[in-house]
Amino acid sequence: MRRDPIVLFDNGQHRCLCFDNLVSGEGVQSNQFLILDGDQSMLLDPGGDLTYTPLSLALSRHMKVEELTYVFASHQDPDIIASLDKWLLHTHARVICSKLWARFLPHLTAHYLSILRNINTYERIIPLPDAGDRIRLGESTLYAVPAHFLHSVGNFQLYDPVSRILFSGDMGASLVDDASPVTDFQAHIPHMAGFHRRYMASRQVTRLWANMVREMDVAMIVPQHGRPLAGRDMITAFLDWISELPCGLDLMTQRDFQLPA
Repeated sequence: MRRDPIVLFDNGQHRCLCFDNLVSGEGVQSNQFLILDGDQSMLLDPGGDLTYTPLSLALSRHMKVEELTYVFASHQDPDIIASLDKWLLHTHARVICSKLWARFLPHLTAHYLSILRNINTYERIIPLPDAGDRIRLGESTLYAVPAHFLHSVGNFQLYDPVSRILFSGDMGASLVDDASPVTDFQAHIPHMAGFHRRYMASRQVTRLWANMVREMDVAMIVPQHGRPLAGRDMITAFLDWISELPCGLDLMTQRDFQLPA
């Protein structure tokens, strides 16, 4: 098993790292990301107990974990942010998430944080408005961009204009075992299709999202599960495909809403 992260970008001042091999056992493969700029850092979608220990050890090879600046949670799922209490306890990080989940995330934190450690979860959370926001990290500015209903009602992706990477959460996710770049889009579709049909809300929303991304300067789309899409041709192919894919509500009929036989 490879221990070193995948280096997505590194210009000496600004680095983007991908940890893709920390999940073992029955958990679905997931990617965790670290952005470093100067003396500040942001951890994206760190996961739950399954990844906390191996991830914190992996991070310690690149930074002082307790000095982590931000944790970015694209949405509320267990594989995104279930380890929240540990990051609050062992780091000084503030947690960035949708305002829709800001009052729910404290349910993930143990009572001892407030009783014994005087840690107020809600005060450590930065709630994002629906339109998203800019986030200063070192000398760079990152963008939390809206991806609502893809698949969560309050969902954000992170765009890094320095690396030109869109960290896309579940959009573009594939059910594979590694995060090597996609080289054959048509061959890759079977690894994405079932997931996107079930988890994405509707074709109307995927088209709105794709229209937004086409207006952005994106060199790579990197999902939280599976393989990144790098280069204009691969990104265009994905945007065209997802814009036409019937999914979610598009596929629902009355047969899906009846008493079990």
